[in-house]
Amino acid sequence: MRAPMSWLRDLVELPHGVTCAQVADAFTRMGLQVEHVETVGADVSGRVVVGRVLDFVEEPQRNGKTIRWCRVDVGPFNDSEVNPEIENARGIVCGASNFAKGDHVVVSLPGAMLAGGFGISARRTYGHMSDGMICAADELGIGEDRTGIIVLPPAEAARAGLGSDAMALLGVPDEVLDIDVTPDLGHALSMRGLAREAAQAFDVPYNDLYSRRVPDPAQDAYPVRVESDDCQLFVALCVNGIDPHAPTPTWMRHRLEAAGMRAISLPVDITNYVMLESGQPLHGYDADALLGPIVVRRAAAGERLTTLDDVERTLSAEDLLITDDSGPIGLAGVMGGRTTELNDGTTNVVIEAAHFSPGTIGRTYRRHKLPSEASRRFERMVDPGVACAAARMAARLFAEYAGGTIAEGVTVVGRVPQPPSLTIDAGLPAHILGARIDADRVVEVLRAAGVEVRRRGSSLALTPPTWRTDLRDPYDYVEEVGRKLGLDVIEPRVPRAVAGRGLSPAQRARRAVSAAVAGAGFVEVITLPFLSDSELDGLGLPDDDERRRLVRLANPLADTAPYLRTTLLPGLFAAARRNISRSQDDLALFEAGSVFRGGPAPAAPMPEVDHRPSDAEIAAIRAALPDQPRMIAAVLTGQWLPGGWDHAAVPADWTHAVHFAQTAAATLGLTLERRAASIAPWHPGRCAELSVRGAGGERVVLGAAGELHPEVVRAHGLPERTCAVELDLDLLVACAPGGGEVTALSGFPLAKEDVALIVDERVPASEVEAALVEGAGELLESIALFDVFRGPQIGEGRKSLAYGLRLRGPDRTLTQAEAAAARDGAVRLAV
Repeated sequence: MRAPMSWLRDLVELPHGVTCAQVADAFTRMGLQVEHVETVGADVSGRVVVGRVLDFVEEPQRNGKTIRWCRVDVGPFNDSEVNPEIENARGIVCGASNFAKGDHVVVSLPGAMLAGGFGISARRTYGHMSDGMICAADELGIGEDRTGIIVLPPAEAARAGLGSDAMALLGVPDEVLDIDVTPDLGHALSMRGLAREAAQAFDVPYNDLYSRRVPDPAQDAYPVRVESDDCQLFVALCVNGIDPHAPTPTWMRHRLEAAGMRAISLPVDITNYVMLESGQPLHGYDADALLGPIVVRRAAAGERLTTLDDVERTLSAEDLLITDDSGPIGLAGVMGGRTTELNDGTTNVVIEAAHFSPGTIGRTYRRHKLPSEASRRFERMVDPGVACAAARMAARLFAEYAGGTIAEGVTVVGRVPQPPSLTIDAGLPAHILGARIDADRVVEVLRAAGVEVRRRGSSLALTPPTWRTDLRDPYDYVEEVGRKLGLDVIEPRVPRAVAGRGLSPAQRARRAVSAAVAGAGFVEVITLPFLSDSELDGLGLPDDDERRRLVRLANPLADTAPYLRTTLLPGLFAAARRNISRSQDDLALFEAGSVFRGGPAPAAPMPEVDHRPSDAEIAAIRAALPDQPRMIAAVLTGQWLPGGWDHAAVPADWTHAVHFAQTAAATLGLTLERRAASIAPWHPGRCAELSVRGAGGERVVLGAAGELHPEVVRAHGLPERTCAVELDLDLLVACAPGGGEVTALSGFPLAKEDVALIVDERVPASEVEAALVEGAGELLESIALFDVFRGPQIGEGRKSLAYGLRLRGPDRTLTQAEAAAARDGAVRLAV
């Protein structure tokens, strides 16, 4: 919400000397965050005056442009040398054409400085000596309109006089507050609401210009029929005999533009002005274009309406319409229709001021992608009690500035909803806010906010005003008291920590794994959990298997990525690609996070939010959620170790991907087993399936590691021979001894035993290692293959595998016999 200070000061008499900065600070303290303060017209200096075009000559130029050589009367002066024979006239070249002879315009004289540091001087251009410039709004820094120069209303210009200060007539310079209004404070989307907040902040009286009560239902103006509960109130007034060509007053134009709206025509500007001031969106209909009574109803599916933006829209059965006998004439609360719009020939106007359901209007404008100032306010709740007063204000402005006559009578359909009353303990705000706030102060604050307060002993019976639809439960009133008194009244107290048991074993295990792989040289990243069709296709996974498990978001952040990820790899690929594009070529990135695997599931219930869901509802919600296992994955490319003058570089390859998995498993006391596999998106023949032994000795597959398939590398724009690994972190923790509880290292000495086994060439080393691990038992701390020998000594088609066993007792120093027994058990099972 953009709020000009000149407008705010007209609505509330602030104490003498209060500055814009103080108002901004007060609003921010009350929860209305002022993003910044802009001074409109602050860059303009020097003589910028009111002038009148005496006459002009149009002169076509070789470049196809036509300029006007104008004589402009700028009042008494004696510093011009351009046309000394013509009193009070200056010759000025102008490229605009939206003015006529006799129009009053804004003229910047030599020596003036305009917006953007543009200085004015008498200079020769297009064959003439131009002694000044006729100004447009953007040149004065008071708007974005650069289609033509400013034409001042004749009456206002005549009262000011030729040669008078045009900037003062335009109401600039003026300070404008840009306020971020939170959704619950819809009343602050109006100058009326902001003025009331300012009055309370500075403890001054507030005179509400829109306090007129909505009368009882009547059909004394234009006939109206409401056929939907989504319209609780509809007010209509008629104004006849307006002049559609009457100019918008300069002060109104300035306020609209300063508030961020473009001035269009007087009838449209009046409805927009009253909306900004009162918060009540209005709509004007050309009464002569209406056919029969106005009807508010739901749309029939497939009905069509051409809105004011010249777009023909196909309507949904959920849309709320304004119609007459010809059909739809407006999308209620969003935008009017083309057939009944106010135009250059409109002389009779029907003014609509209605109250519509916020949810209905919000869904409608999102469905049609048609946000507007009106829908923005209806979505956040409009004061239903202001409808009649706002319509009356608009009618008065039509009569005053467009020469119209306000017709007798008013049409009112519906009534203002009665605000909900409740009773709270007078000490509740002090208790919740943790501040010393007595009951008298609570009553004072709430009454100043418009709340009707009746004291009943230690209780307060509260009824909110119609414009505060956000005050519904006791804690809304607590928030209101805290907002108005300021958060600085809350005494800073460090909360006492509640006794607890700290992290769970699984949490400690996951943190230990992340810390261990980071210590091994991998860098952790966090990526977005969204997946696109192209990323999924680029993994080379079986369509039926992977797409069947996809979870599609109902409202994705980007239409190109509508799914939740089923693997961490695409996010890591994107992170690697982004780093490579910035010349970071040597990468070892990892991420730990959840993936989402769906499938056929019951629809989740939507319980009400005013009470805790039942156990059955919670169970149904959980049943509808997808599986969300935690995974840990890494991607490697470039050099693992950079080269130097004394050594060659070490490229990142599949061994480092396997090392990542081994480090994660060893951190939890597990030994990783590997076997060759063909798993997408890895390269067949260069992929290892990774597993560990569960508590019962069963083999549990955790994931895979190796080089990525060349087609996957190309699809994701990665360097050749990029490697990756992905493990199920939850399964890894579940298989760990003690449920993943990380225990301290034993302080007893290590016993070393080496064994060499001769096996068939076709036997994988990982299977031999797994057998040694199982046979060695609980005393085995680690195992490593340190030599592979092939030669005639052991025969053709055979190989010798040498392993180093590291044994340690958790509570004692192992004897030589115990170490030998563990070694022999390992060999016995392996052979």
